[in-house]
Amino acid sequence: MVDLESFEEAHYLTVAEVALAMRVSKMTVYRLVHGGDLPAVRFGRSYRVPAQAVKEYLIAEPHAPAPVRLSASN
Repeated sequence: MVDLESFEEAHYLTVAEVALAMRVSKMTVYRLVHGGDLPAVRFGRSYRVPAQAVKEYLIAEPHAPAPVRLSASN
């Protein structure tokens, strides 16, 4: 039997919403989904990602700082 209460509290985001929240491209989100790094549910031809999964991914993943660019004059 399915626990409907847990589904009522679930919040799903579109790939575009995830990309905006993570400040990456939609293609990056698709790569994370297809690579199994970010769980998603497929509805027809589109994907929905649990909001909680995005939060957990951002907390758990070690993120490298952006490279510092030095100017040619230095």
